[in-house]
Formats: sequence, structure tokens, C-alpha cells
Amino acid sequence: MLNAHQVLHGYANGIFPMAEPDEDNAIYWYEPELRGVLLPSEFKCPKNLKREYKKGKFQYIINKDFEGTMRACAMREETWISEEIIEVYCGLKEMGYGFSFEVWDGNVLIGGLYGVAMGKVFFGESMFHAITNASKLALVFLMEWMVQLDFKLLDCQFITTHLKQFGAKEIPQSEYLKMLKNSL
Repeated sequence: MLNAHQVLHGYANGIFPMAEPDEDNAIYWYEPELRGVLLPSEFKCPKNLKREYKKGKFQYIINKDFEGTMRACAMREETWISEEIIEVYCGLKEMGYGFSFEVWDGNVLIGGLYGVAMGKVFFGESMFHAITNASKLALVFLMEWMVQLDFKLLDCQFITTHLKQFGAKEIPQSEYLKMLKNSL
């Protein structure tokens, strides 16, 4: 059975857990050879997205509905977010390590992301959107928070086209471990 302390220890050592949907949600630890990262100093926000963020049409709230954000992230055909993962990460939130960056339209959660903060690193886990750009707006919100608190590194785990447009890149695991050590 996975617990919060194991997750924190894993993150501190460059590995992270994921449930395998094809194997009764068994949890495995991952250490990719190439790691997806986004440095706050290299964050690129498209002008149209920055305008949308600043319009004030939506509300940006941290941890209003952490579990709801996780469950929304898990609502896809295949997910690594099992009930056990949800339980452990909700525990991390209660311990002060788990954070969800949420986008609300009135009383409706329309986008967000969640992860774990340790030292000056945010370990991003997953994001979702119910309307266009809502997950991107959550990322802008997260990056604003990271800059305000002088965070050094957003661990994206795996790189995606979606994240590349914001300046995310892949680096070798050995380089990642050095960055991680310096940021914790």
C-alpha cells in the first residue's frame, strides 16, 4: 500500500508513482531516461492566453477542491490516477504538500492541475479542462505562484506538445537529478 511518505521520498530521489489501469491499478515507480521540465525563468505564455488570464472572467483558486481536481484529471479513457493514488495525494494535501490550481466559472470547476510542492520544486501530476484553454490558464496561474515564491523547477515528468509551447523541454535524468538536488 502506497503512503504519502513514500511519495515524498520518491520525488526527492527523482522517481514518481503511477497506477497501471491494465493491472488492477497496481502502482509502479517511474524514472524516465528523459525528464520533462519547465523552468519558471523560461516560461513562454502566448499573448492571447495572457490577455484571457488577466481579463478576470474566471476565478483562480488554490485547493478549493483538490480531490475534485484530481477526479476530473482522472476522467479519461486510460488513467494512472487510481483510488489509492487519490487517497494518498489527498493526504499529501492535508500535510501541506499537495496543491491544486483551479479555474472556476462561478461555482463550476472548469479546469485545473494538481501536484506536490517540496523545497523550490513543483511536481506536476496531471491537468484537465472542461472548456477550451482552462488547463492552460491553470498552468499560467501555477507559474505566477511559482515565480512569486521563487520556485526553480516544474517537474512535468513527461514532455507533451501541449507543454512544449510553454517552454517545457526534455533533459537527461542525470541532469534532472542535479537540478532537483539544487532546488530541494
